[in-house]
Amino acid sequence: MNLVLLAENDFVTPDRVRLEGRRLAHVLEIHRAALGDSLTVGILNGLMGRGRVTRLDPAVLELDVILDQESPPKLPLTLILALPRPKVLNRALVAATSLGAARIVLVNAWKVEKSYWKSPRLSDENLLQQRVLGLEQAKDTVLPELHLARFFKTFVEDELPILSEGSLLLVAHPGSLDPCPCGVNTATTLAMGPEGGWLDTEVESLIRGGFKPVGLGPRILRVETALACLIARLY
Repeated sequence: MNLVLLAENDFVTPDRVRLEGRRLAHVLEIHRAALGDSLTVGILNGLMGRGRVTRLDPAVLELDVILDQESPPKLPLTLILALPRPKVLNRALVAATSLGAARIVLVNAWKVEKSYWKSPRLSDENLLQQRVLGLEQAKDTVLPELHLARFFKTFVEDELPILSEGSLLLVAHPGSLDPCPCGVNTATTLAMGPEGGWLDTEVESLIRGGFKPVGLGPRILRVETALACLIARLY
């Protein structure tokens, strides 16, 4: 936790917050803070700043806060991600959020097991928690947008053209001859398939929508590894 992320209901006065639970434990055990220490803080979807420790014990942490800094800008990236295995989903959400993706869409694909859509990791609570962990890691406060698309054909034909309008359209697919471009620094919509890749028919559907297949060479990477490599190359 490189930033203590605050919510509106943490404030007991306009410039003082009181924290318990996970954030208190982290400050005690990892930061090993003491009275008077200063910590990086930020309010969810708002400003960042500093918090001075005014009370710290096993039950509660209080900070006097000054919020006067903007959060780092988001990447102009819409990430279309075929729903990963539940164990991978959390890591992928944390990574995409930490790297600064502005929008994440979890989409169905033929190789996505139907059971994945029933996982408790798709609960609103968990989806929020994983993005919060990504923000805390990256010293950011602004959540990426998150959408779920359970019907691939409907999404690609009806929703994706609107989401991706005006952006560079790329579909990551193992075996593609063209490498992922480097340093584009422009609005991009990147579609990443499940483990094992998209079906050819799915890639063809994306190509008809204007997407260009790109790859990372002959090696087959895990979803979270490929995600980090692709975003790093693009930006």
